[in-house]
Amino acid sequence: MIDLNSLLDLLSLEKKDTHHFVGQNYKTAWGRVFGGQVLGQSLHAAYQTVPEDRKAHSMHGYFILGGDINIPIDYHVDAIRDGKSFTTRRVVAFQNGKAIFNMAASFHLAEEGVDHQITMPNVLTPELLLTDIQQAESLQKLDPIRYEYLMKAHPQIFEFRPVGKAIYLQNRNTPPLSHIWFKTKEKIKVDIALQHQLLAFASDYSLLLSATLPHRKSLDHKRMYYASLDHALWFHRDFKIDDWLLYSIESPSASNARGFARGSIFNIEGSLIASVTQEGLMRKYK
Repeated sequence: MIDLNSLLDLLSLEKKDTHHFVGQNYKTAWGRVFGGQVLGQSLHAAYQTVPEDRKAHSMHGYFILGGDINIPIDYHVDAIRDGKSFTTRRVVAFQNGKAIFNMAASFHLAEEGVDHQITMPNVLTPELLLTDIQQAESLQKLDPIRYEYLMKAHPQIFEFRPVGKAIYLQNRNTPPLSHIWFKTKEKIKVDIALQHQLLAFASDYSLLLSATLPHRKSLDHKRMYYASLDHALWFHRDFKIDDWLLYSIESPSASNARGFARGSIFNIEGSLIASVTQEGLMRKYK
């Protein structure tokens, strides 16, 4: 579990020099570095090297090796391009001298232009829904070991309210679609750069798991191995992560032990604030 102050500290990397930063790790229940942590930290590193008038509009990351939660991560930033309107950075994360993750991010000067978006799905509003933790309370007696694991894996900073049953509680096959409201539990006042980093952290939750929805009957969570392979995030409009956001996810495909998912993130007023894609490993243990 991780609270707000711990997460903000986690994202605030130690600066070694202009393009070298070091980050600590979120102690996950599953024993590997959480992908959302690396996404947020790499974006933080890139943000430290760009002018203040440039804001991230996209980031594309590849997970190369599983990270060790007991070893700090070194982030090295390459200043690929500094243009009149766009700034491009490449960030490579290292442990023990080996690259575990690389990311390209693009930053843009604010400009006026045309404006359109897709419509937010018509779903139940968050005040009508239970949190995923409330949904899981029945496991305290039915499967206390699993319940304890879920509590350890759940970040305290965020509140998630699924529209329908939480994916990890489902035991029947359904279409590969899910909708989840989320926000930070506490009100925070941070700039848009840190809002982006917090959203990058949160965007890794439930995304790949949506690819399991058509296969819940046959997949045993104790016999499956999940790992992010890549993750891309586009920031369309400003937002506040301490207000409700709707994560609308679909998984168009799963094949060759890989699942693919994409998500649209809307604010409570229906504005599309970000888009996400991810492919991940979904491997059955033999």
